[in-house]
Amino acid sequence: MAIASPGATLRDEQQLIGSMVELMKTEQQLLVSADADGLSTLTPEKLKLAQQAAELSRLRHRALGTAGFVAGEAGMEPWLAVAGNAEARGDWDRLLDLTREAKELNRVNGMLLNKQLAHTQGVLSALRGPANGNASVYGKSGQTMAAGPSKRFVVG
Repeated sequence: MAIASPGATLRDEQQLIGSMVELMKTEQQLLVSADADGLSTLTPEKLKLAQQAAELSRLRHRALGTAGFVAGEAGMEPWLAVAGNAEARGDWDRLLDLTREAKELNRVNGMLLNKQLAHTQGVLSALRGPANGNASVYGKSGQTMAAGPSKRFVVG
């Protein structure tokens, strides 16, 4: 599918990135509340939106190349300067703003995810006990005692 102008996809791209931003905000809430089930339902939708946005971006890049500009993000500013289209300029600026917001949400969500992962790994390590196999357990008196073989020696 070909498009006539590099600006033709901008509104659709804005809508997709806007939907991605809203999804990432929901993801952030789920990360904060440690809702793994809720998070798993978001993944397919995020993937679908990302694929659609990538396809629109490819169409825009192709249109830029056809128009004689760099067939990538770097071609948009020169195209906008030549086109003199105020509506396309506004659409592009809004898309860049939404993309920056999505990038920041992704950064924060990544930090939250890493924090959850570290917490989970800590809990698992505590449940497994020390790596050397000398896990401590509590005796009848409430004092810790080694769970491994006795280290007492009988001298006789």
